[in-house]
Amino acid sequence: MVGLNREMQAIANNIANVSTTGFRKEGLIFSEYISDLEQGEDSLSMAEGNVRLTNDSQGPLTPTGGAYDFAIEGDGFFMIDTPDGQALTRAGAFTTNDQGELTTHDGYRLLDNGGAAIFIPPDAGTVAVSSDGTLSADGLPLSQIGLYMPEDPNTLTRTNGVRFMTTGPIIPQENAVILQGYVENSNVNAITEVARMIEVQHAYTMGQKFMEQEHERIQSVISTLGR
Repeated sequence: MVGLNREMQAIANNIANVSTTGFRKEGLIFSEYISDLEQGEDSLSMAEGNVRLTNDSQGPLTPTGGAYDFAIEGDGFFMIDTPDGQALTRAGAFTTNDQGELTTHDGYRLLDNGGAAIFIPPDAGTVAVSSDGTLSADGLPLSQIGLYMPEDPNTLTRTNGVRFMTTGPIIPQENAVILQGYVENSNVNAITEVARMIEVQHAYTMGQKFMEQEHERIQSVISTLGR
């Protein structure tokens, strides 16, 4: 029941972020512990849900026409510089700060394929990004947007709704494509999540009824033996 409650929280968070750019839905992995009892008795089985799993399926791409809106088609993440270190994200809606650097809307700098900030000259006219991430202004190349992947995807830890960190190595991702003027929407399917929420609620209710019935049975046994 504790695990089901955690899964309910994950589902509710998924539904709340159904419209969040770059959000990837989260689920829960349940593990089973089996212990032998005395000879001739059935084994004891206990389930626990502690491990959160991020769904890495591609979200739908939506055209915005924004010069600094980028979507990744394929595997890979943008790398941004945060106070806690370098983070990975699929949220590709960027803007420029007072220094002309490309940043997220909450002020974190987007990094190029060498790990440096990307600078847009103040007098730049047309800014274009090719499919390999090469960024140019008025036809002159400026930088190349970096795409990265953790060497072991299982080491990714969500630090924010759309930001991830890893304790392992991060390697360049060369096979993905960057689309300018698009953003990747959340990969949450609201209908699927609501259906799953109903299933989890039903399972939780059944577990609660079982516990109540078991409590009544034990109380009845105690009452009978105490006479």
